[in-house]
Amino acid sequence: MRIEVISGSPRANSVTIRVAKHLFERLQKDGHEVGMIDVREWPFPAYQQSVFSQVETAPEDLQPVVARMLAADAFVIVTPEYNGTYTAALKNLFDHFPKQARKVFALATASPGALGGARATQQLLLLVPALFGITSPHLLITPQVEQKFDADGVLIDAGFQKSVDNFLQEFIWLAQKVRG
Repeated sequence: MRIEVISGSPRANSVTIRVAKHLFERLQKDGHEVGMIDVREWPFPAYQQSVFSQVETAPEDLQPVVARMLAADAFVIVTPEYNGTYTAALKNLFDHFPKQARKVFALATASPGALGGARATQQLLLLVPALFGITSPHLLITPQVEQKFDADGVLIDAGFQKSVDNFLQEFIWLAQKVRG
């Protein structure tokens, strides 16, 4: 199964990337074909001129990421919370692609604060069906992210391991069932 982990924070000093790195490593270790798309690395225009439904129709500098988005069987979205929702950069990324019909989405948020991006998950729960995607019902909400993951994405809070395991197990189960 081809999975793309989407790191949705545009900030240079993102702490959300810690969770994305950890999930990427875990999925790769479990034998999945995994990529990570970091919104900071791809210069999607803020104004959407067209939807990229074929690699060849995308600008040359975006063709590698367009190919990966179109080939993905499932997505793991990792985002911080900005003013009660996910980032504009994350929305902008998905706005450049056709609907993601029958693809499973796992939703993870991270924050230095006590709520861990919980309000952003509520907004993502509206976005995924609009993309014709299927949301894994198990969310990964990560409060005090710096106390749970180090800068390299290594889990440093053993008590959070069960949450990560459950999140990934349920996502993979659903994605495999949907994929058939």
